[in-house]
This record gives sequence, C-alpha cells and structure tokens, in this order.
Amino acid sequence: MSTADAVAHLRGVDPVLGAVIERLGAAVASGEDRPGRRPHDHYAGLVRTIVGQQLSTRVAQAIWLRVLDYFGGELPTPAAILAAEPEELRAAAGLSRAKVTYLRSLAEHVTSGALELDRLELLDDAAVVAELVAVKGLGEWSAHMFLMFQLGRPDVLAPGDLGIRKGIEIVYGLGQLPKPVEVVARAEPWRPHRTTACLYLWGMVDAAPQ
Repeated sequence: MSTADAVAHLRGVDPVLGAVIERLGAAVASGEDRPGRRPHDHYAGLVRTIVGQQLSTRVAQAIWLRVLDYFGGELPTPAAILAAEPEELRAAAGLSRAKVTYLRSLAEHVTSGALELDRLELLDDAAVVAELVAVKGLGEWSAHMFLMFQLGRPDVLAPGDLGIRKGIEIVYGLGQLPKPVEVVARAEPWRPHRTTACLYLWGMVDAAPQ
C-alpha cells in the first residue's frame, strides 16, 4: 500500500491522530526527515544502531564519526572490529565497554554465519526480531527500528520507545506517559500502518515546545 493509503486509513480510524496528520503534513509519513534513518547496508545499519543506543542524535552522530575515523574513515568490517583492540577502540571512539562488546558480538554473529543479513528481508517481522535479539546488545527496540528504517516494514510498533510513548501522551492529552501495554492497545486500530502512525507520534514530539 502507498503512503496515501496509510494516511487515509489512520485518519479514518483515529480522528485525533488524523488531526495530527493534518497539522504536520504528508511529508512526515515518508520518514525521510527522521535522523534515525539507517544506511542501506544492513550491517552498517546495525553497527550504527548499537553506537547510537541511548544517546541523543547529536551525541550519537559525533561518536559515529569517531568510530569511522578510528577505522580510517570507512565503515569497519566484521573482521576489522574483531581485529581491533577493544580498549583502544573504546577510548578512541568514546564508546562504552558494553557497546564495544555488542559490536564484537554482532561481528562474530555475521562472521560465523549465525546472523545471515541477506536473509532478513525474506523473513516476517517476528522472525527478524528473533534473529536480531540473539545478538548481544540488540534488543527488541533495536529490532523494531531495524524493521522500520532498514527494511521499511509498514506495520511495526515499538511500544517501549520513549518518543512514541511521549507522542501518545501529547496527542491524547494523557498527562503521563502510557505504559507499553497501553501503547499496544491504543495502536491496535492503526494496523496495518503502525509504522506511519509512529512517524507522526515522533513528529509531534519534535514539534512540541521543549
């Protein structure tokens, strides 16, 4: 289905979200302006996801550039990450020890064939999540972001994402953050276009006064 179909569906099933769509415009639905959009290469997308976990966009970008600089300005291959001295990489790039461990886990899974990145596009959403969370440091949130921005899946919801929860709080005037289980229930009418709904919720957070 097209973006127009997704927007029309959301307007029809949720007038409150429909008003948000009217306010923010159709461009939000493309997701092109989301700073979290990933490179086309699946491995690069996962490396960047790990580097950027729990960081602001600005800080994540700065550390990402340090990672590239450490590897000579290039995206590090799995072999390059495994060959790097962990403590040296950590200090040079400003990574936490945990993230260095996570990058090495990803590299090991790819090198061993335990994670076949080329197969992911052939799997359904649940199977992709199962494959990714087997890698240390890639939880459900990371898998959901991968599905949305790397694979372009149309019906993904990340109920634990703070931005989505904050967007629902703002849009529906809740006065407090909804619990993830409440996010899942509220999003049920949005199927099969929950990814587009999430883009508008993030857009509302971006537009809200700081």
